[in-house]
Amino acid sequence: MSDHLQPETLALHTGVHRSQFNEHSEAMYLTSSFVFESAAQAAARFSGNEPGNIYSRFTNPTVTAFEERLAALEGAEACIATSSGMSAILACTMGLLSAGDHIVASRSLFGATVNLFNNILKRFNIDTTFVSATDVQSWQAAIQPNTKLFFLETPSNPLTEISDITELSKIAKKAGIWLAVDNCFCTPILQKPLELGADIVIHSATKYLDGQGRVLGGAVLGKRELLMDGGIYGFLRTAGPTLSAFNAWVILKGLETLKLRIEAHSSNALQMAQWLEAQPNVTRVFYPSLASHPQHALAQCQQKSGGGIVTFEVKGGKEAAWRVIDSTRLISITANLGDAKSTLTHPATTTHARISQEARDAAGITDGLLRIAVGLEAVQDLQADLHRGLT
Repeated sequence: MSDHLQPETLALHTGVHRSQFNEHSEAMYLTSSFVFESAAQAAARFSGNEPGNIYSRFTNPTVTAFEERLAALEGAEACIATSSGMSAILACTMGLLSAGDHIVASRSLFGATVNLFNNILKRFNIDTTFVSATDVQSWQAAIQPNTKLFFLETPSNPLTEISDITELSKIAKKAGIWLAVDNCFCTPILQKPLELGADIVIHSATKYLDGQGRVLGGAVLGKRELLMDGGIYGFLRTAGPTLSAFNAWVILKGLETLKLRIEAHSSNALQMAQWLEAQPNVTRVFYPSLASHPQHALAQCQQKSGGGIVTFEVKGGKEAAWRVIDSTRLISITANLGDAKSTLTHPATTTHARISQEARDAAGITDGLLRIAVGLEAVQDLQADLHRGLT
């Protein structure tokens, strides 16, 4: 597709490869394997001398369509789809790193990502140093001779901290380090990390890319040479953290409405954040588009809007936070985000419960902290639902 097409057009037309039936909606190829015309063709496909589908663990037309569409939206040369967001991070790290390598990562990461770095990768002699998401100099200071990867989320989960991708890219490139950015909260509609200097973009397609909380999926994006020849594709082909064709088709259709949904999520979230700031039992609100956000100016430059995640702290700690959650009748009590339906969670006892208290304290995840992923309902209805518990 042309580079001049707008995102909403790319999200509808990229990755369309019609079959002999000339269908208008993309086909779903639910097959484990593909038939070859001859033994010679089979040999050529397996050796890589001839392009084409071989086995759905690593080649499938529906998955390819999703990869092409997301790559077009992110401005990436290549995309590798995976079974979940966490498997995307695993494929990235296991594909690029070796025993003895070192990672510098943001202290403000999703709890499962912290556990992956601390508990799983450490067993393979890959160590991680965690630093402030917002202090650029701390990343420079943490570099070791064996540092191979910078890894961050921006905005972070759950406090929506904004990291300066451009400045971190300069430090990484000077030291010969790859910079990977989890773009789950913003999606390519609000932020394009590759244009800002990142080498790799990570997605949990489970979230906003699907948009209705239906299926799991993930993706790694970047330059073709890095993804396809650098070991990430090889890890997927051999280890098999594969995105199913059915899930790929569901997310592919979700991408068609991504721009409309993200703009609506952001508009609703801003109204919610402004309303929460005025509530007497709310001590602090974290949302990038609020002037009170510590990195508001950077967010204005780096993102097109604030996104759909609002985090706020209530008076009274865990007891008060749980009372807000238990008083809701409309908002879903679940840890997922990016759904059309609003969701509410208590990070300290759910998404970040498996990391240490010390790590939670360092990341600013207090007992009174709540995260709402603002959905597509009428904002006044969501406010009334929260107001019950806040009073």
